[in-house]
Amino acid sequence: MKSYLFFAVVVFLLSSGSLSAQSDKGQSDFKKTIYTSTLEAGNYTTLISALKATDLDLTLDGDAAFTIFAPSDLAFGKLSDETMKHLLLPENKKELREMVTYFMVAGSLSASKILNALVRGNGKTTFTTVQGKKIKASIDGIDIILTDGFGNKAKITVADNDQCNGIIHTIDSVLLPKPL
Repeated sequence: MKSYLFFAVVVFLLSSGSLSAQSDKGQSDFKKTIYTSTLEAGNYTTLISALKATDLDLTLDGDAAFTIFAPSDLAFGKLSDETMKHLLLPENKKELREMVTYFMVAGSLSASKILNALVRGNGKTTFTTVQGKKIKASIDGIDIILTDGFGNKAKITVADNDQCNGIIHTIDSVLLPKPL
């Protein structure tokens, strides 16, 4: 099992661009913050709206290190329009903040650290989110899959977009701390 996981780790790192430091828009930028990079990338507009609405833009533009499993606009597109309109209402700021902090982890968690934890855990591991709940990680073939408490899954599609204050991993679905 461990030799298979090692092989999967190497294939994941090569296929995701982790070993070549590639991101959605090219090279990682150690001079930019997580917030600035997501703002400039162009494929996180919904996430940017959520960050601004919850004042987390200030947090992710600061010095503290975070890892964000960032849903792309395509990932947010899987949620209904009604759900997004509901969450972005000013009176639902707390609920939106719970959702956004559910795909944030304190500290820098590179793909290699995730994969090392997967190897140590025989293909499974968990991470505690800033929101306080656990996200499970597992490996499926060469993909790292994140699973929320309700069984919803998100695949890391682009790993290790390193910034001066942490790491961005793009995911293909939105993880939710509770049913909406």
